[in-house]
Amino acid sequence: MKAALVIMAAGLGSRYGGNKQVDGVGPQGEMLMEYSIYDAVRAGFTKVVFIIKPDMRELMDRLWGDRTLITKTGEPLEVCYAMQDFTSIPDYYTIPAGRTKPFGTAHAVLCARPYLSEPFCVINPDDYYGVDAYRTMNEELQRLPRQGRATMVGYLLKNTVSANGTVSRGVCRVEDGWLRGIHETLKIQLFPDGSIADVAEGQHRELAPDTVVSMNFWGFMPSIFQELEAYFDHFLRCEAGDNIKAECLLPGMVGDLLEQGRLEVSVLHSADRWFGMTYHEDRQAVAAELHRAYLQGCVGQTYPVLFEQRKDGCAAGHAPNYMPVEVQTQEDYHNTVRHVKITGVVNDILMGEVT
Repeated sequence: MKAALVIMAAGLGSRYGGNKQVDGVGPQGEMLMEYSIYDAVRAGFTKVVFIIKPDMRELMDRLWGDRTLITKTGEPLEVCYAMQDFTSIPDYYTIPAGRTKPFGTAHAVLCARPYLSEPFCVINPDDYYGVDAYRTMNEELQRLPRQGRATMVGYLLKNTVSANGTVSRGVCRVEDGWLRGIHETLKIQLFPDGSIADVAEGQHRELAPDTVVSMNFWGFMPSIFQELEAYFDHFLRCEAGDNIKAECLLPGMVGDLLEQGRLEVSVLHSADRWFGMTYHEDRQAVAAELHRAYLQGCVGQTYPVLFEQRKDGCAAGHAPNYMPVEVQTQEDYHNTVRHVKITGVVNDILMGEVT
């Protein structure tokens, strides 16, 4: 069965201080979204749906429009764009004067409804989840019944907080691999002593570091749209009012359905490490993580290396990916190109042996 990746990319990234969705952080300037797409395709996903604001379309065409990825089925990756704007808001609701933000993650996914008839996975654009998480998710999506079930990948709270400010997380209650409750906690602070607390509205409620949280990595069947529509309708009629910042969030919908016994959610775990960008100050740490991941991915590969100098008993040069390479040898390889199999990484330098 085919599966789709849905990327919620319409947020402005106000705390980040720019459009973090398209900020290049990889070794070659890759966006975090690119890692998500490539990993999802490797895991068997066949479609990507970008949820964006209309004024982002030209930018997305420029960044992604001419790329072709081949899926595991041998077919090109299908790419769709869903617009999250006020045209999808029912006529009975009057948009408050001064409102510019979209209506949150539940509204975002609802905007993608015309493009989804297969099981789908929902993610943030500014999080790195890793290929193992996508494989785990896709395998579970293939097992889900058509109605009444969903899934999520959970992460430990201590691995998802930022040293640069507060974060929002869906704090989960998990029993025997099943989600029993979820509470959207909007102001979680990491303190210098390593403790973590919910500090919303002046409180200080400590949270266990090993608490499972949602990072908006959800898996749904298309039948969820009926529930989404009803939940969003209730939000507009009973909760949004004149609040120009009111948001309708996915964890809230999932939590309500759990309480009503209308949805079961399995909680999955991944061997990959999560990291993401909430604040601009997080960017350097994310770039360093991606650089390390990139270097580790080079181990076992063979590259032509142009050797340029000797350094500490090694022949030193660069691979075509501009990564520094060293080979422990007494041979003089200066100004020659040799094929080198990468055997390890030391201090961000690829170590190898001439083949």
